[in-house]
Amino acid sequence: MEKITIMKTALITGINGQDGSYLAELLIKNKKFILTLYESRVSFKDLPFFINLLVALNDKKIECPNPIKMRNGNYTELLNNKHAAIFSFLPGKSTVAIKNEHCFLVGQTLANIHLKTIDLSLYRENTLSLKYWSDLLNLINATPKDTDNKLHMDISNEYDFLMNNWPSDLPSGIIHGDLFPDNIFFQNNKLTGVIDFYFACNEFYIFDIAICINAWCFESDYSFNITKASHLLQGYRSLKNLTQDEIQFLPIMCRGSALRFLLTRLVDWNKRDKNVLVTPKDPSEYYNKLQFHQSVTSSMDYGVYDK
Repeated sequence: MEKITIMKTALITGINGQDGSYLAELLIKNKKFILTLYESRVSFKDLPFFINLLVALNDKKIECPNPIKMRNGNYTELLNNKHAAIFSFLPGKSTVAIKNEHCFLVGQTLANIHLKTIDLSLYRENTLSLKYWSDLLNLINATPKDTDNKLHMDISNEYDFLMNNWPSDLPSGIIHGDLFPDNIFFQNNKLTGVIDFYFACNEFYIFDIAICINAWCFESDYSFNITKASHLLQGYRSLKNLTQDEIQFLPIMCRGSALRFLLTRLVDWNKRDKNVLVTPKDPSEYYNKLQFHQSVTSSMDYGVYDK
């Protein structure tokens, strides 16, 4: 593996990562790399998990950023008093025009990540799992409420419902946890890479699928596209089977995923700070998605059909 030192380089572009990191494209010896400066949202104690996960995924031929060792043998180094790492450059770009074939490839990629990490001894707790949502609720309750209090009442009722209906034992392992359209690259109708593993953790596999359904299978008017969901699930099941319990709890997982992102977006929205790198996203998107999932009567409403 090529080893490099962080030094004066040609900075071509710089962007803010959704995890709060700062990303810069580097040109070193006519090769492209990505320099990442980690902000407070990514804990230094979690960096070994993220780095080792990406190294393992590359060894298993999954297209994702490959960490590059420095000359001192480490994957990270201090730069301007921030932890920094350099990764390989991935070709392609994210899509804004999501098609059925994109959803199929996303499902396949998710299954591939789940399958190829089964034997890894890496572990990171999901610090945004159900048991931590009460902390987020408390943060929201400490902020100005909506005029008629309906949003907060709906969130509180949904949280109580999920607490009473959440499964305790489903197939689990390492998940991506944030496989949104801006975290997957395509080129010439082929999936060329997956990025942004900074929410990766150990969790139910079906929860990862639910995150993808919420991220990929709704239209701009928040209407649900069952055809896209069916293609995503077909792509997943082409490589990895779903158990009957996973299928049964898919509606609960979709509700949980929607509530999780509604809560975190509300927290970010209420503490907007122009000095913070991350631009808060509108929470109403996931409030609308949650309302759809509350109307679902069975997993077949997501396009789960027998093969």
